[in-house]
Amino acid sequence: MKKHILILFVLLSMAITGCGNQETLKDDGKIHIVATTTMLADAVKIIGADQVQVEGLMGPGIDPHLYKASAGDVEKMHQAELVIYNGLHLEGKMGEIFENMEKQNKRILEVGEGISKDELIEAESSPGNYDPHIWFNVELWIKAVEEIEKTLSDFDKEHAALYKENAKNYVKGLKELHEYVQKRVEEVPKEKRVLITAHDAFNYFGDRYGFEVKGLQGLSTATEAGTADVKNLADYIAENEIPAIFVESSVPVKNIKALQDAVSARGFKVEIGGELFSDSLGDPDSEEGTYIGTVKHNINTIVDALIK
Repeated sequence: MKKHILILFVLLSMAITGCGNQETLKDDGKIHIVATTTMLADAVKIIGADQVQVEGLMGPGIDPHLYKASAGDVEKMHQAELVIYNGLHLEGKMGEIFENMEKQNKRILEVGEGISKDELIEAESSPGNYDPHIWFNVELWIKAVEEIEKTLSDFDKEHAALYKENAKNYVKGLKELHEYVQKRVEEVPKEKRVLITAHDAFNYFGDRYGFEVKGLQGLSTATEAGTADVKNLADYIAENEIPAIFVESSVPVKNIKALQDAVSARGFKVEIGGELFSDSLGDPDSEEGTYIGTVKHNINTIVDALIK
């Protein structure tokens, strides 16, 4: 019922405001874009540069799996000229809103749709659905960046050359980032390449960079970790003497702390190796406030903890 009321509010608001607000938004000569996640907002700002005005719905530390759009958020998306979201059910509670905008012929981009199904990881617990955490494989994120560039170039043909050049330069940096990750991974002996985190966000990372990945929760943080999950993972850590486990910036630490205690009860001490950024970037005023900075932080944290 609340969802229907929210959608009705937005439709009424659009009917009342008409095109007036759209014209006001365009007065600065920029394309006004709403991006759902911090990763997407970062990429759009880099590619669009001074030609775009980007507003991210979700700030640092926000969990997109659990995010509920307010009436104000939905209004921002309708007022924007372009809406960009990850898709693949990452923004799980916003699906109906995106469907509504599509029916109204709103210009939207779902970056996950631009990646071949052959390159996506199918969810074991939900056949036909795919892991949405594509940004953990830098090579896949390059494809997302290319989708953003194509959309901007098509939307604003006058500045297409600028968007293409910006994307080209950014992709060069991302390729260097990919190589950096690979080099750091090589520092970890193969038998120690096990990454245990709060939820199953790092499967693309593990698949591309050769890590076995285990999460306490499922692909979505909406799935609660049960007692059996903690027990089974604690047994695995103790039996395999995994040296470190990791907390995530957008997931409460209590479950990982409980896992650490459970491992300790089995006579093995596992360290918390540090905090990883999973479903959002870091603070915008820090190096981790960029995608490249976040990926470097994550790989440095993982490798440094596992090779101690």
